[in-house]
Amino acid sequence: MSTTTTRGVAQPAPAEASPARPRRGLRGNPTFNFWLFTGPFLVGLAIFVFVPIVWSIWLSFFDARFTVTPSKFIGLDNYKSMLTNSNFTGSLVTFTVFAALIVPLTWALSLGLAMLVHRLRFMRAFFRSVFFLPTAVSYVAAALIWKMSIFTGVRFGLMNTVLGWFGVENIAYLSDPNPPWYWLVIVTVRLWLQSGFYMILFLAALQNIPAELYEAAAIDGAKPGWQTFRYITLPQLRATSTAVILLLLVAAYQAFDEFFNIVTTKATWGQTPLMVLYKTALGENQDYGAGSAGAVILTVLICAVTLLQGKFMGFGRGEDSK
Repeated sequence: MSTTTTRGVAQPAPAEASPARPRRGLRGNPTFNFWLFTGPFLVGLAIFVFVPIVWSIWLSFFDARFTVTPSKFIGLDNYKSMLTNSNFTGSLVTFTVFAALIVPLTWALSLGLAMLVHRLRFMRAFFRSVFFLPTAVSYVAAALIWKMSIFTGVRFGLMNTVLGWFGVENIAYLSDPNPPWYWLVIVTVRLWLQSGFYMILFLAALQNIPAELYEAAAIDGAKPGWQTFRYITLPQLRATSTAVILLLLVAAYQAFDEFFNIVTTKATWGQTPLMVLYKTALGENQDYGAGSAGAVILTVLICAVTLLQGKFMGFGRGEDSK
């Protein structure tokens, strides 16, 4: 211990104060805080997502009729049954037609709405909310409105009333599959419901495009409109467009509510993959094994299409590797 001298008397120097140690308790433990906030969600995710997925895969290898705890192992028979089921394979054709219609139309409409809202000088928040509002509407409610109010097929329906003003006869949109007017009903309700969500994605991407690119293009002589859209705007939206298309494809595979509530369940042209699985697992036979096998097949198909689409469009690829 060092000493100091005051008037000839040696006195000990005051001890240096040791730095205060941070209090380490449960509240100051970042690991504890992480599990405290995420633990309940992870438990719910495991119980309601992961466990059902594993259980469904397990059921697909058993003869599970009217029970979810089977004991008779049948191997790949359920997969063979679903792959040779004409309803299931036909539903994939229905999906292909539906995706070919809904994916490009939704992409173009949502991008067009985003560009219109982005260029507004006033009331931008109002129009953004108006276009986004339909995403909060239930698919079931919207499907019933489209079926019972707009496209009823009688002269009192909204669409036939408007067409009647121009001398057009009533059109049976859902009862006559030739020509297939039912696609107009199904596609328009899906467009109205989901275009606002993808518009928000494109709008966020448009706001991130540097204004200097458009200024440089104007200096180089590029005309505003199609040229700037083709050579500047569209390439800058490549990542967002890829993500939107992938989301649209997955959503098309999962189409159920509008088909189930608009289309007559006996109609062969209105069978989507999920509707076939619903009837297989929850219908009269309650074949949970075959339904689980079909769900696994559909999941693998969605993953394969998603990976191929992402690879084709360069999703996740860095800027230097383009």
